[in-house]
Amino acid sequence: MNSKEKERIKKKLLKEKDEILKKLSEFRNEGKEIEPGIAQDMVDKAESSYTKEFLFELSDTERKLLIQIDNALKKIERDDFGICEMCQKEISIKRLSVVPWTPYCIKCQEKQEKKISQ
Repeated sequence: MNSKEKERIKKKLLKEKDEILKKLSEFRNEGKEIEPGIAQDMVDKAESSYTKEFLFELSDTERKLLIQIDNALKKIERDDFGICEMCQKEISIKRLSVVPWTPYCIKCQEKQEKKISQ
């Protein structure tokens, strides 16, 4: 992978990171706005609780993605970006263009998914 491709992917990663941080901030603010003391009856309380749980779960997914993005950015700085963590082969530029934070080539990703589904 040449330096121009790495720079393009780095910009994409930084943009995605910025968007996630904005979303997390919004989720926190929405979670604070939903106070159980405001709910008047059991249905309102259940809905409020569900909404809070949904927002926190969603933000957990975003946090995991943020970690993957940070790891990819560190790899770019170390100059070992684009190398599969399992087989140590180069990850295709096509895959990295779509999922720049991926730690695995497509074959190893499929192996990981099979392990998880078993």
